[in-house]
Amino acid sequence: MAKNRLLRILTVLTSYGVLTFFALVMLFPFLVMLFTSLKTPADTFSYPPRLLPREQITVTLPGYERPLPLHLVEHEEGRTQPMALVEDNIRVGIFAPLQPDGSPDRSRVVMRRFGEVRVVGGEDPKTVLLDGAEVPVYEVNVDGEIQEMVVISRTAVGRFVNPDNPSESVLANVRLSPPVTRITAHPENYLTVVNLLGFDRALTNTALITILTVIGQLTTSVLGGYAFARLKFPGRDSLFLVYLGTVMVPFVVLIIPLYQLMVAIGWVNSMPALILPWLYTAYGTFLMRQFFITIPREVEEAALIDGASRLTILTRIFLPASVPALATLATFTFLYAWNSFFWPLVVVNTGNTRAQVLTLALNVLRGRASDSPNLILAGAAISIIPPTIVFALAQRYYVESVASSGLKG
Repeated sequence: MAKNRLLRILTVLTSYGVLTFFALVMLFPFLVMLFTSLKTPADTFSYPPRLLPREQITVTLPGYERPLPLHLVEHEEGRTQPMALVEDNIRVGIFAPLQPDGSPDRSRVVMRRFGEVRVVGGEDPKTVLLDGAEVPVYEVNVDGEIQEMVVISRTAVGRFVNPDNPSESVLANVRLSPPVTRITAHPENYLTVVNLLGFDRALTNTALITILTVIGQLTTSVLGGYAFARLKFPGRDSLFLVYLGTVMVPFVVLIIPLYQLMVAIGWVNSMPALILPWLYTAYGTFLMRQFFITIPREVEEAALIDGASRLTILTRIFLPASVPALATLATFTFLYAWNSFFWPLVVVNTGNTRAQVLTLALNVLRGRASDSPNLILAGAAISIIPPTIVFALAQRYYVESVASSGLKG
């Protein structure tokens, strides 16, 4: 008995572990989008890539007008210390002492500015043969001792100072000195995007179009679904089949006649062209009809005997019982209207900010902010978060029993 119980517990834990793993895999791109939208442009191009937004820590030192970035600098003795970068792109040489055979000892190299060393011999410089070429020999001060060294390479470095002791400075390669960072966030990226290219107007237009489209489709689908499910009239079934057959007509076939109709009416570049053509949907009517059919007919007949009108039956009995179907249709309609791109691209000019929607604004933002991925992903987050919230709030209705919901009404 105990063995079976332990086996069930392990099975449940394994199932939850596997589900959690795949959930994190699915959520990872959204987390990357969200965290990148809170970064600075420089942080988005950091290598290796980092998930959390970070910014470099700076310090203010006397004698310097601007804040100085902190880097982790490795000293010659091997210790690492946070130091402030005060000067960049300094040309230096990597010097190595000469061995008895005249070859450089590459295990004891030092870094010096060329202004800090001098050529041995002055006008008649001393040279040695190095890699098939004659190179001059320099006098280099190493811990107070003058040594003869040769340049084995040249590079550009930065000068770093100790923030606690500004008199202490060291030369180090800036690229090999990782910056000192801290986790931060820049929510002002969202405000920048909203104020850019009339993005706030596009967001308002999209919300208005989506809300009106959802209300319109729910109204027409409920009325049409109730008529096809409960009312008897000549040719009802044939008309419903014809109406349902329009679902199989591809949208690309309707674009040209629909656009010509908008031109004839004078609705091109206007909000009505984005709303009115989508107030009717055969899918919504079919969905509501199929749901209304499942509601027991006895409930409707009892209401008719009590003197209730068809409108009263629809609003007082059918609608409260059809919350799962209404939520499902509203969610699908919301997602379609919110993410609609092709039809607004056809019927609204890109330069018309009065009737611009979110998808068109994102398309423009992608081109104008191509060097700022953080702003592009902030705009993407603005467009994704509202549908995600709507879907999360309505998802529980997808799993409710249609039959039990009908009996509850």
